[in-house]
Amino acid sequence: MSSSSTALRELQRDLENKANDLSKLQKDIAKNHQVKKKYTIQLGENELVLKELDLLNEDANVYKLIGPVLVKQDLAEANANVRKRIEYISAELKRLDASLQDLEEKQYSKREAILKVQQRIQSHQAGKAKA
Repeated sequence: MSSSSTALRELQRDLENKANDLSKLQKDIAKNHQVKKKYTIQLGENELVLKELDLLNEDANVYKLIGPVLVKQDLAEANANVRKRIEYISAELKRLDASLQDLEEKQYSKREAILKVQQRIQSHQAGKAKA
């Protein structure tokens, strides 16, 4: 009888640990979504800047805000900087997508493991009720 209650306690402890792991994964997924949203907004802003830069004549004055000061910048340099930024943000978004997919797969397997432990607890309790 005591080995039965010990086994049940072990299963409940295992269930609690898996639930905590699942909770951590869900927090990581939410954090990932927030970061992805931020990068998506930045990507849109930079693409808009690039479109504006493409509309300018080659002899147009371009200024970059550095702290509280506007500093004159070469159009080609500004264009290259914006393109590099877009490239970087796009790469980060791809990395975040891969990370998110991995986290969601882990979340799915944790849920499956939790269901299995819950079923074992239920069958254990059902067996105990019959005895």
